[in-house]
Amino acid sequence: MITGGSQGFGKAVAAACVEAGADILLCARGAAELEETCEWLRARAATGQRVVAHAADVSDPASVSRLIAVAQEQLPTFTGLVNNAGVYGPKGRIEDVAWEEWTRAIEINLFGAVLPCRAALPLFRLRGYGKIINLSGGGATAPMPCVSAYAASKAAVVRFTETIAQETAGENIDINAVGPGPLNTRLLDELLAAGPEKVGAAFYEKAVQQKANGGEPLGKGAALCVFLLSAESDGISGRLISAIWDPWPSLPKRREELAKSDIYTLRRIVPQDRGLDWSKS
Repeated sequence: MITGGSQGFGKAVAAACVEAGADILLCARGAAELEETCEWLRARAATGQRVVAHAADVSDPASVSRLIAVAQEQLPTFTGLVNNAGVYGPKGRIEDVAWEEWTRAIEINLFGAVLPCRAALPLFRLRGYGKIINLSGGGATAPMPCVSAYAASKAAVVRFTETIAQETAGENIDINAVGPGPLNTRLLDELLAAGPEKVGAAFYEKAVQQKANGGEPLGKGAALCVFLLSAESDGISGRLISAIWDPWPSLPKRREELAKSDIYTLRRIVPQDRGLDWSKS
């Protein structure tokens, strides 16, 4: 099941999953675009492969409950969840943006990952197996002035991922966060439309350059998602993995070493990490 699957990166993940032979359920708020994407995917699916759609608001508990019920009905072997739905939210300084827009972005980006996890995990536990991917972004690992709701929510998604990975340890359920890299999707277009006055000159110029050079291919992040949904990645959990910077195809042979470390996790930097000793007053 892929949320936010009707366009952009979610659509790319859906296409990669179909190519890998998976049955999929796409979710998004816009029913018309969702069905259009499903028709596009069905044309690429093999005979007997299921591609279904259900419009839902992943920030609403009742809507998510119905969505998981549809997943159980339409995908008899449902064991994979990709929480991709997300927005940048309001753009501007925190004291200037509309509070309702700021909290709405938190609801979509954070609650929109937590609620599907909360609803799917009991089912995965009963089946004794499950794979969950939560989409991260640049906001998880670096400050992003003027898009503070996005930055805060994505950092929260990663810490939530690490926490739930520990809650499900030993249950054959893997949950990871994915950083797909800078992508040329509708989110980038939103930044460009907002202009340097709202997003800051430096951030705007970076967006302009990204638009010009094409950004990172959607397929890189999609391939990472397929890997993390597959049995090949069993036992890899609680990590934030970059599609473009990390050598993720080699992780299976480093599984035990990775499990004993804090590699690919969020952590606080202390003076010793930078070769400094501040223990003496």
